[in-house]
Amino acid sequence: MFDSSDPNEIEDWTCVMEAGTEYEVEIAKNYLNELDIPSNILSKRDSSFSVNYGEMGMVYLYVPNEYEKKAREALEEFEIPEDAENEQE
Repeated sequence: MFDSSDPNEIEDWTCVMEAGTEYEVEIAKNYLNELDIPSNILSKRDSSFSVNYGEMGMVYLYVPNEYEKKAREALEEFEIPEDAENEQE
């Protein structure tokens, strides 16, 4: 299904973020949503194993090609709050 840990080529969509956890990408997706930038998450994480390591745990955030520049600029300014991980526990 997935050839490697590299982002997949998806017609009319561009990968703007990759991370080792779905949590990080989900926060970024919500941030882009607040800015009216559509996005979708592609996870290569094998849900049958609780592993966040290497190729088995990569998660990607895609936006339509026409939103790429706006999304990249927004994500450059975006920082995941350090205490956000504590809230998840």
